[in-house]
Amino acid sequence: MSTKPKAAMASLVRPMVEPHCGDLDVTWFTSTEEAMEIAPHADIGWFDMYDKDKMAAIIGAATNLKWLNSIYAGVEHFPLDQLKAQGTILTNGAGLNSAPIAEFAVMQMLMAAKRSDIIIDNQRQHNWLETPPGTTEIDGSKALIIGYGGIGQQIAKKLSGFEVEVTAVRRTATGEPNVIGLDDWRDRLGEFDWVFISAPATGETKHLMGAAEFAAMKSSAWLVNVARGSLVDQDALLEALNSKAIGGAALDVADPEPLPADHPLWDAPNCIITMHLSGQAQTLMFQRAAARFVENLKRFQNGEKMIAVADFDRGY
Repeated sequence: MSTKPKAAMASLVRPMVEPHCGDLDVTWFTSTEEAMEIAPHADIGWFDMYDKDKMAAIIGAATNLKWLNSIYAGVEHFPLDQLKAQGTILTNGAGLNSAPIAEFAVMQMLMAAKRSDIIIDNQRQHNWLETPPGTTEIDGSKALIIGYGGIGQQIAKKLSGFEVEVTAVRRTATGEPNVIGLDDWRDRLGEFDWVFISAPATGETKHLMGAAEFAAMKSSAWLVNVARGSLVDQDALLEALNSKAIGGAALDVADPEPLPADHPLWDAPNCIITMHLSGQAQTLMFQRAAARFVENLKRFQNGEKMIAVADFDRGY
């Protein structure tokens, strides 16, 4: 009988990580049934799945886990209390897709500024527009980025090339220029042309943007959300869009997902919806994830500090 630590991983990542797993007894599962079968025996698990409910059930059955790895930056679907009680280390995907998600956020900003959605609609209808539907210039505009982790920092980096003046919000203001704390941003909402949300979904951030926040924004300002739908009060957002209290919203995320076909948000004025595609609009995620796993495996085996360890109390 093998005395090697038992690991369970999807066969999808096998070609990239197997050469580095000589010290592990690995089961490469190809179905949720196989994952559930091996989960109770695994010391190390990588159980990422699109079906979050099934994934949570499988992780819930993995009561012997020493280390759980994931490509997901958001861990709200994980049984965090159980993992904490078990003493399981959880490494998440924070930073893996920061650059492509930031690219998507900037794309949404440009779409909103020039209203490329309306231009494309007219192209489809074979209409030659005589005047542009969007005339906003982003050069010299002001942006607030709520959530200044990997994604937020990448958004700021990319906006610098457009000469956008950026102010960022993080849990603790560290004295960095143009970085403010959680208690300071609401009083300043009226200063900004763009409000980006890139914060994690936790109990503290639920409905971070609501009626009061939309009322405080410029009437021309746009909201850009590449975080989670739960951070925005969608009823309040609908009211703000319908009453033109804000300029518009570019939403990569919604609550729930998929957004029901009859949901009024689809047809709300000045609303661009991109169906949570930002994290998938990339080509190298699994290579980056595999490389991080291999590095973390070395650190795990050597008892060293690992990369992207989630904080169970903060929820990210």
